[in-house]
Amino acid sequence: MQALVWPALAVGQLFCLSAAMAERIEPNEWLSRMGAAVQTTSYEGTVIRIKDGKAEALKVVHTISDGVIREKVVAQEGNGIEIIRNGNEVHCILPDRQSVLVEEWDDQSTLFSTLPTSEVRFGSEYDVSIVREERVAGRQTILVAIRPHDGYRYGHRIWLDTETAFPLQTQLIGEDGAALEQVKFADISLNKAIEASALAPSYSTENFRWLTQPSRHVSHALETDWASTDMPQGFEAVATHGETLPGSDAVVTHIIYSDGLSSVSVFIAPQDSAVSDGHSKVGGSNSFSAVIDGHRVTAVGEVPVMTVEQIATTMMRH
Repeated sequence: MQALVWPALAVGQLFCLSAAMAERIEPNEWLSRMGAAVQTTSYEGTVIRIKDGKAEALKVVHTISDGVIREKVVAQEGNGIEIIRNGNEVHCILPDRQSVLVEEWDDQSTLFSTLPTSEVRFGSEYDVSIVREERVAGRQTILVAIRPHDGYRYGHRIWLDTETAFPLQTQLIGEDGAALEQVKFADISLNKAIEASALAPSYSTENFRWLTQPSRHVSHALETDWASTDMPQGFEAVATHGETLPGSDAVVTHIIYSDGLSSVSVFIAPQDSAVSDGHSKVGGSNSFSAVIDGHRVTAVGEVPVMTVEQIATTMMRH
């Protein structure tokens, strides 16, 4: 019996030691390490993504070489859609329709759309803290909680691998403390060699129909006299573009407001009766649309509805 006790005690001591070491690292340093890990880590695993109460399982293979992302994402249920990414070119393979949709993406992440950056102003709009250690996908993680000071933004919980700081689970937290959206690895291997064949389509697409999606828009930097007269505290304009949408000559003004973690896009276009006024919601993303000064103003973001409503309805030309 005694022979079994000593190994158990040794494991317990090692666990406590690793926990103590992890907690000595400041939360901001963990988030900085996470940002670097997302940019450089190759991985392969199974992801469970939950939105609007619906769960989907995805097989993901992801590599980064010379700054170029190569990725394969395969839906494990339904029609078995596959997304093959090589840099900014993305092939969406629809096997049930024997079609391939070719799109162009920017540097957006397939899985991690709302991870914090070094721009987050902790202490003014958010508090960040280390909560505890837990196991996710069979690996030891440290749970970092980001809590907003007001109701204009959501909170986040992020489980970071203690060895690499890679996010193994993320949750977007609503006003009631419940998770609005969640991404969680069920299993994962990190920084292992990935064969090129693992990134190839599972289907022969030789006889599939190939459809090229037109560029979503052509954008250019723009100065604008539109601004909010009552912007929620902490949000600042970080970019303004003029965008020409496919099939239209009208220029849409696109202003991005951010507090470093949460962001809201405001689109200002000539009035179009096809878009209804008011609120719509998908997962943690809310939008609010209103007509102001003969223009359709729409605010969209992963923020509470009162945030997009306040921004949209207080936009004015100065």
